[in-house]
Amino acid sequence: MTTLRSLIDTQAPGRQTPLFETRQGNMELLVDVPGAPLKGIALIAHPQPLLGGSARHKIPFSLARALSDDGWLAIRPNFRGVGRSEGEHDQGEGESDDLLYLVHALRDAWPALPIALIGFSFGAYVQARVANALAQSGQPAEHVVLLGLPVGLVPDGRFYATPSLASDTLLIHGEHDEHAPLALLSAHVRQPPIPIVMVPGADHFFSNSMALLLALVRQALVI
Repeated sequence: MTTLRSLIDTQAPGRQTPLFETRQGNMELLVDVPGAPLKGIALIAHPQPLLGGSARHKIPFSLARALSDDGWLAIRPNFRGVGRSEGEHDQGEGESDDLLYLVHALRDAWPALPIALIGFSFGAYVQARVANALAQSGQPAEHVVLLGLPVGLVPDGRFYATPSLASDTLLIHGEHDEHAPLALLSAHVRQPPIPIVMVPGADHFFSNSMALLLALVRQALVI
């Protein structure tokens, strides 16, 4: 199997777009390599593919650029059927398997680097599943940051069976999130209690709050 070290040149700062072979086929990775020694690996998951979400969406794009500037190897995979990634949308099941497979490959390639799981919207749901699986295996991610995490039956009619979350998970949510209501998340993390960073006035896409969102994530990942 082709290793990630052979696919990603960490000595060449800038954007790279390799194809990584998972169990179900190729997954397109958008990789931002920093121009400084690596602090860690930020794995950033994008919003709902069925609604046009991709690794090029403004939120994962902005996060990758900011974290790369901070010294993180920022990796944005395209989920199944998006961009050059093979396969079909699988409601978060197969997507979680793919990211879990990618995490293991990343740890094999760079075992000394911490991994931050970051996701927005549907991507947050997928990362919650990945984080839960890693924790249950005794190999938790060093950082988990979930933005606009959907829980249960959301207004568009989709249902998200969001798993339990570790107490150190960073949850960032818009006060007026119209796609993943804050009240549903609050109820989900009431017992055991997990704090939620609520961005006042923000909608699901953190409109007019991008600078604050980036600052919160960057602050959480200071090493």
